[in-house]
Amino acid sequence: MCHSNEIAAARATLTALRIMKSRALRLALAALLAMPLAGVAAQHNPALPPLDAGTVLLVVAPHPDDETLCCAGVIQAVLRAGGHVQVLWVTSGDGSWLGAWFIEKRPWRDPAHMRAYGEARMREARRASAALGVARENARFLGFPDGGILPLVTGAPDARYRSGATGADAVPYPDALFPGQPYTGANLAADLGALLGELRPTLVLAPTPLDAHPDHRAVGLAIIAAARGRVGVLRFWIVHGGEGWPQPRALSPGIPLPPAPRAAVLDMVPFELTPAAEDRKLEALRAYATQLRVLEPFLVSFVRTTELFATEPGGR
Repeated sequence: MCHSNEIAAARATLTALRIMKSRALRLALAALLAMPLAGVAAQHNPALPPLDAGTVLLVVAPHPDDETLCCAGVIQAVLRAGGHVQVLWVTSGDGSWLGAWFIEKRPWRDPAHMRAYGEARMREARRASAALGVARENARFLGFPDGGILPLVTGAPDARYRSGATGADAVPYPDALFPGQPYTGANLAADLGALLGELRPTLVLAPTPLDAHPDHRAVGLAIIAAARGRVGVLRFWIVHGGEGWPQPRALSPGIPLPPAPRAAVLDMVPFELTPAAEDRKLEALRAYATQLRVLEPFLVSFVRTTELFATEPGGR
């Protein structure tokens, strides 16, 4: 867990970086505090299009918290520019028995308990997105099974899937985008296609299929297929980027995010966050109390001066 002295030290480092008059000196000090940035493209060659009032951004997140970890800075930048942002969570994060145990302290996996856990994570996601400035009506859930996206994407399109966690074989959440939708690959593809057709985004941010988590890989593949002909620009990020990544595993504001080993074949371009955007990203992340109880050192390690995006998906 992140102890108070670690947070104080991180904040002191951030303050030192911010008061430096010279950008060159700031970047030099950041390089001493972070892993080497070899393989990261120069800032003058950004992966993202201009973010302005005409931007329509869709962030596609496999689970609640992914949108904040990888895209909080871009979300804020689009909203500051007067653009439109929607966040879509493919699952409600209802498959983590360990996370659910921390809420109700039950030593067994009960389907009703896991659905309640999913609802708790949806509430957290709404608070986190609101902290970033996203309107409630633009924070939407598909409610597909946490831990079950890869079988849906790679299996028979009409094969019905039942969640081992919630016991559901259809979306069990009344406030999901399509409640009662049966869990099939065909329905997942149709739901993604329907949202893209409705929103007509100019920019979509989604996980790379190189991500180590099967849900992330599958969501990346699903959005690539659904986006054909419907999306202006599609860019990719990574959360599960390799053992031990990112380092240091602690709150480390004021330094850049190092490239992920699993995405080494991609040209990951840094998007810079302002100090205020870093602070708000941490504020949004704090909404995920259930996840921070289990994964705080990992989660807060994404609060950096940069977020990384690739123009190519990898892992096709």
